[in-house]
Amino acid sequence: MKNLCTLLLFSLFSSFCFAQNATVVDKDRLFDLYQNQRYADAGVYLKSIFGDDTQDIKALTQIGYCFLMAGNNIEAEKYYSKAYQIQPQSLPILFSLGNISTKRGNNDKAKKYYSEIVKIDSNNFNVYKLLTNLYPSAKDSLRFVYLLKANQINPNEGDVAGDLAEVHSVFQNYDKAYEVLNIAIKADSENLVLQRAILPIANQLKKYQEVITSGERLMKDGTDAGVIKDVAKAYYYTKSYNKAIKLFSLLESLLMQNENTLYFTSLSFRYLKNYKMAAVYAKKTIDEAISPNTTSYYALLGLVYEENSQFALANSAYKKGLQFKANPTIYYRLATLYDTKLNQRKSALSYYHLYLKSKPNPEDDKDEIKFTKDRIAQLNITD
Repeated sequence: MKNLCTLLLFSLFSSFCFAQNATVVDKDRLFDLYQNQRYADAGVYLKSIFGDDTQDIKALTQIGYCFLMAGNNIEAEKYYSKAYQIQPQSLPILFSLGNISTKRGNNDKAKKYYSEIVKIDSNNFNVYKLLTNLYPSAKDSLRFVYLLKANQINPNEGDVAGDLAEVHSVFQNYDKAYEVLNIAIKADSENLVLQRAILPIANQLKKYQEVITSGERLMKDGTDAGVIKDVAKAYYYTKSYNKAIKLFSLLESLLMQNENTLYFTSLSFRYLKNYKMAAVYAKKTIDEAISPNTTSYYALLGLVYEENSQFALANSAYKKGLQFKANPTIYYRLATLYDTKLNQRKSALSYYHLYLKSKPNPEDDKDEIKFTKDRIAQLNITD
C-alpha cells in the first residue's frame, strides 16, 4: 500500500514536473524523498527550485502538501494560502486549509473554509462530516443541521449515522434515532459499533426481544459494559429477573457497575421477593449515588459560612457533611466552632473527643492533635 501511494504521488508529480517550462525538477531525487517519506526535505527542495515568490499554483500546492505531510502546519498554511489567493474556489485547497486550521486549533477559520466549500458544492458529503466535528456538543443546532445533511447524502455511512442517532436521542427522538441506525446497519450488517449503539434506543422503544437477541450475540464477541447493561435491562423489562440479576452481577464483578445498574438490581430482587438482597443493593445504590467528596464539599461550605460569621449555617453544613461520612476535619471544626464562636464548651469537648477517636493523621495533623489534647485538659479543669 505504501509503494502504491508513492507511485500515485510520483505519477501526479511527474505531470507537474513536465508542466514547468522554465524550471527543471530532479524527478529521481524527488521520487526518492517521497519514497522515504522525507516530506520536509521534499518541501525544502521544491522551495529552492521555485522560490518563495512563485505564483505557480501547482508548485504552491505541492510545496504546501509536502509541509502538511511533514507536520509543519505553519509552512503548509503559508503556501496553501498563497494558492488560495490565486484559486479561491479550489476544493482541494479549501479542504487543505480547513484541515490545517483544525490541526492548529483555529476552528473559526476551519468553519470559514468548509463553509466556502458548501457554497461551491452543496452536496459534498465529506465537508458536512468535517463541519460536524467542529460542533462537538450534541445539543448544538448546527451540528444537527450538518449531520442531517450528511446523512441525507449518504445514509449508509456509519460514523454519521451514529452521531446523528446520538443527537436524536438527546432530544428523545428515539424513533428517528432507531431509523437512522437501522438503515446504516442494513448497509453494513457487520458493524458492531452501530449494533451496540442501537440497543439503548431499542430499549427506549420497548423492542426488548430485539435487544436480547442482538445483545446476546454481541456479548459473544467480547465484554462490553454497555451491551451487558442494555441486555440486562431488557431482561428486567420482560420480567426475567434472574437473568437480569446475573448480568447486573457480572457488571459488578467487572467493577463496571453504576448507580443505575445497582438500582435495577435492587428492583429485580424486590420483584423476586428477596427483600434482604433488595435492601443490600438499595444501600449500594445510595452509596454509588453519593460522591466520595461530598463530605469535603460540606466541610468547605461550613468553613465559608464560619469565616463570614454565619455560625448557625456553618454548624448545619458541618453536621450535614457528617451524615455522609465521619471526617476528622469536620469534627475538629465543629469543636473549635462550639469552643471559640458559640461558647458551648460541653459540645466542644464532645467534638474534641470525637476528633481524636476519628484517627486524624499523626503527621499532617500533629498541630491540631496537640491543640485538641491541650484544650481537652483545659476544659476538663474548668468543668
